[in-house]
Amino acid sequence: MTEQTQTSVPTTAPAAAVSVVGPGEGETIVLGTTRMRVLEDGSHTGHRLAIAESVLAPHTQGPPQHRHGLHDEGFYVLSGTVRFTVGDEDHDASAGTLVMVPPGTPHTFANVTDRPAVMLSTFTPDLYVQYFRDLQKTLADGRPLTPQANRAAMSHYATEPATGPSTSPA
Repeated sequence: MTEQTQTSVPTTAPAAAVSVVGPGEGETIVLGTTRMRVLEDGSHTGHRLAIAESVLAPHTQGPPQHRHGLHDEGFYVLSGTVRFTVGDEDHDASAGTLVMVPPGTPHTFANVTDRPAVMLSTFTPDLYVQYFRDLQKTLADGRPLTPQANRAAMSHYATEPATGPSTSPA
């Protein structure tokens, strides 16, 4: 009996191409003093995951406290300090801190310092990236980003202001 070495050669192309987004690449969304760079909008992950890098200028107030009904949101602070408010609790997250927010949890964030802060955000599934695109379109159309406009945009993505008991599935 002789031994033969077999090598496995794929006979079909991979199911999806590898996505590589280099420095300075990706879609840019500007919302006031926050600049977001979309690194993955879900189009390469079967819409399971989206990833964005956000730069918050000093003294940037974040969104109103809100809760998501259908997606987890993760924040990894790359530089600076970001204040996360979860319900009534403040957490000052410095570089190297990961904050994971499950569906139904009231939260917001802000940069209350004198230095810029940079964080990497994940959305699982990816649906919330379109919310940021919608807000940018509102501003580009010359319409003000009022609390009512923000609530209307949130409602398209199973998100609501955290002003009372949750009505979103958790």
